Amino acid sequence: MSGLVSALLNATNFRTPFLRTLIPSIGLAYGLQAAVAIPSILGQTERFYDASGSVTYIACTALSLYLPTLRARLAPGTASGQTAAWPSLLASLTSKGGPGLWNWRQVVLSAAVSIWAARLGSFLFSRVTSEGGRDSRFDSIRGSPAKFGVAFFLQATWVSLCLMPVLAVNSIPSAALGALPFFTITDILGLLMYVGGITFEATADKQKSQWMQEKKEKRHNEDFLTRGLWGKSRHPNYFGESTLWTGIATTAAGVMLSSAGQAGMGFSGSGAARLGALAMAGISPAFVTFLLLKVSGIPMSENKYDERYGNRKDYQDWKKNTPMFIPKL
Repeated sequence: MSGLVSALLNATNFRTPFLRTLIPSIGLAYGLQAAVAIPSILGQTERFYDASGSVTYIACTALSLYLPTLRARLAPGTASGQTAAWPSLLASLTSKGGPGLWNWRQVVLSAAVSIWAARLGSFLFSRVTSEGGRDSRFDSIRGSPAKFGVAFFLQATWVSLCLMPVLAVNSIPSAALGALPFFTITDILGLLMYVGGITFEATADKQKSQWMQEKKEKRHNEDFLTRGLWGKSRHPNYFGESTLWTGIATTAAGVMLSSAGQAGMGFSGSGAARLGALAMAGISPAFVTFLLLKVSGIPMSENKYDERYGNRKDYQDWKKNTPMFIPKL
């Protein structure tokens, strides 16, 4: 196994640190999704679709974080375990970076993704399990191997694009990040947005789950939720999702646009290189928000509810008085 890993690492040992991290991480995303797609297609089940997405996020993030150490430990001619001790996560939380340590941003951004993925993945898996392993999104495609396979391919693409800023930051040698101030305004702004976004998303999901449970227990007869955060936005969970990824991208962009970040990724530091780095950071929240607003999030939900309740005055009033995405104050 170590020989295979060494061969793969050698094949992806590109000149720039950015590509040395990006290519293996994206390769892992598509590999994991393919591994889950095959039995899912054969069994015509989407039970593990969302859970596999969360696992892929966590696995790719971890790989990008540990890749430099893994390469050092498995370098040709190096006895395993005699060089490059595994960095300490706890010690790195207060570190600007250096030998045997990560920069704290690398640890915090990786943890932010992992916390989000674990929470959302467990929530979605619990929901699909409670519904007998069926998800209405897949009703028209689970019987078609080609279409169902595309769904897994798109999930790998989603993971790759959303993780782009985190993969970029993790590709930078931690010693290079020591030139940065310990805190910057983009660090503070980005982390506040992340905390606010994931709190908003988790609260909205909890309110929706509680409302659905109360309906099963016949404690109310409402057909759609208009209380709590759902009275501030018709899709508060999606707003929280977009916000948290914007926060991650903001913190990452501050690093990627800095001179230390540019040099550490192997970029030239020119205006074009910095613009490219900004685009790579921005693709994450832009892609998430596009999916939520135009593809699989809000359009599917709105169409479903419009078909069911579009002729009811209470539903029309809720739509008229409640913003679709950005919550009202």
